[in-house]
Amino acid sequence: MAVSGELHEADWSVAIETAAVDGGGYQCRIHVTHKASDGTCERAFAHSRIFASEREAALEGLRTGMTWIEMKKSDTFTL
Repeated sequence: MAVSGELHEADWSVAIETAAVDGGGYQCRIHVTHKASDGTCERAFAHSRIFASEREAALEGLRTGMTWIEMKKSDTFTL
């Protein structure tokens, strides 16, 4: 069973989906979107860790996505 979730505001969104990994554990796929005056930035990536439970994978995926959004909004990096 895959766990999915989404958080969003007017100018950003974070969506995640977990998947079982061969050999045990779960990985999380993260999709982030940030809309700014200079255009929309959209990225999708897999979390680098394998988690023991889907719950852990989902929560860490959302946390990672939110950190990405915070860094993008504060111009910590540009793409």
